[in-house]
Amino acid sequence: MSSGVVLEDLDFIEELRLRRWARENFVPTDLRQSTWHPVILEEMTRKDREVRLTDADRVFITQA
Repeated sequence: MSSGVVLEDLDFIEELRLRRWARENFVPTDLRQSTWHPVILEEMTRKDREVRLTDADRVFITQA
């Protein structure tokens, strides 16, 4: 997955912008493009995990 951008060349503010974009424009895994910046894909993967944890918490709470 080569995006043409080296992660070390990315400044902190730009990384935050990409992460924010990823959260505001979140799409399911099968709709993500492999050409997107690795930071965007990483942030969407993080959100996937957060959603799964939240869903698991709801199941646990409703079963209590």
